[in-house]
Parts: sequence; C-alpha cells; structure tokens
Amino acid sequence: MIVDNQENIKVHFAGLENQDFAMVLTEISQIKYGLFTVFPFIAEKFGIKPLKMKACIPQSALYLQNAHRHTIMDSGLFTLMFGAHAGKRDEKFVTQWMQEIVNFTNEVGYKGTVVEVDCQKILGVEKAWQYRERMKELLPNNRQINVFHKEDGQKGLDRLIEFADYIAVSVPELRALGQKQYTERLVHYIKNKKPSIDIHLLGCTENKLLHNLKFCSSADSTSWQQVGRYGHLKYNNGKKTFSAKNSDISLVQLKSRYGEKLQQIVEMYYECTDKRYDMYSKYALAGQLLKHQYRIQAGSQN
Repeated sequence: MIVDNQENIKVHFAGLENQDFAMVLTEISQIKYGLFTVFPFIAEKFGIKPLKMKACIPQSALYLQNAHRHTIMDSGLFTLMFGAHAGKRDEKFVTQWMQEIVNFTNEVGYKGTVVEVDCQKILGVEKAWQYRERMKELLPNNRQINVFHKEDGQKGLDRLIEFADYIAVSVPELRALGQKQYTERLVHYIKNKKPSIDIHLLGCTENKLLHNLKFCSSADSTSWQQVGRYGHLKYNNGKKTFSAKNSDISLVQLKSRYGEKLQQIVEMYYECTDKRYDMYSKYALAGQLLKHQYRIQAGSQN
C-alpha cells in the first residue's frame, strides 16, 4: 500500500492502459507509479467503441501492478459523462458499469487500487454512497479511492473523511469552478480532521501544489503525452523552465543508451519505423525529465 513508509507525494503517470507506453515509461524512464483506466477494457460490452490501440490489452493491469510500487485503476466514468463518449447515463447503466469494473478486476487478478464509481454529478450524493458501499463489498481485496466533488458539500465531505482511508480531490474541477485557490485549504482540512488518511490530487502536477502539499500521498498527470500532442515538452529543473524539442541533446543520449530496448518494445506491437521510433524516444525522455521535475518539487519518486 502506498501509505506504508510514505515520505512525500508520489506522482502517478496516467494513461498507461497501453502496454507499449507502460513499458517505455517503466523500463526506460524508470517510473514507479502509474495510473490506467478500465474504460477501453469494458466499454465494448456497452456498445461503446473506444479509440483502442493495438497495445491496449488487459494484461497491462498486471504488468503495472507487478512492475510498480503502486498502481491506480480509474473507473472511466469521467469519459462517459463529460469526455469523448459523453451521454445520458441512468442508474441502470451505472450499476452495470460498476459490475463490469468488478468483473474485470477479478478476471485479470488485479490487486491494486481502484477509483470508485463517483457518480454524484449524474445520480446524486446518496446514490453515490450506495455504489461506494457496494463496491467495497464486491472488491474487499482492492484498496479504493473515494472521490470528493462539490455536490457532496461540507456535510458530505465530513462523512467521506470518516468513511474513507484514501480520498481524492479533483483539482481540474476546482479550477473549472474558479476555486483552485481553495485546493490547499481543502486538503489541509481533510488531513487535520483525519491525519491517517491518504489523499490523492486528481489531475495535478502543478509545481506549487506539489511542493506545498507534499504530505499528500499521490497525484496523477498525463503531462508526458505532450510530446505526442504538441511535439515538445515543457519541464522545470527547479530553477527555470525549458522546452525539450527534437534537437535536445538529451534525446540523442537517450537513443544512444536505450535505442535497442526501445526498438524491441515497439516491435512487440508495431513496425518500428523511424517516425514511430522517434516518438517513443520522446515519450521515454519526457518520462525521465518529468520524474526529475517531480523529485525536485515533491520529493523522491522511488
């Protein structure tokens, strides 16, 4: 469990449901903490066709569990409510979705942490509590993260703190509400009320928050994917912000040291073209640079 010997917040690299990405970041970037979503593994049972890459395989869950010090499986509910597959979701749908999360977890033998079915926004607070308690019964061997949302209010927050041993605060939600400045106050309130609780900062790798909230247990980010989206990555070495572009000497050094391993990983699933090899090299470099940044801002990431 991540609570054991917890010294500082651990940033989990998110988006690792793809085995190739998981292997590049784990075996070359040497990351120890990861997050993946269950969404692509169960969506088709609901007639939803996810944008699923060839390397997105159920075995990724066990690979991450065995290779990392801590792994988190997201419920995929955000994608269903607000993401690419957003739509009206009723109680019957959410009940079936929760059951498929349980089925997947048991079928692949995943023993890591699971994010609950936080459906407050569509079914209300009390209904979310029913799913929360039911999921705990169905997955007694998996630690679960219970998520606080604005709909819970102060009364619901206190109830959650009393119930949970691992609670999440959504930084993007607070940002969208124009209340990001309350993040630190909220997190301090939770920790002061229950010092033994673990806190996860959803979607947060802001340097200031990581630095000021080191006492939290975990956070997650897809920042490493910027090299795929934009062709470059911005990172901070503790003194100033740099941009790792194509010509960055570190990329040349990485290819020289890990080139053969990178090629082997790519060829497990795809033809290793120059373009693809270059992209995976950038992902590996992004992982290394960001892990260094998180270590400076938040402490050890080992």
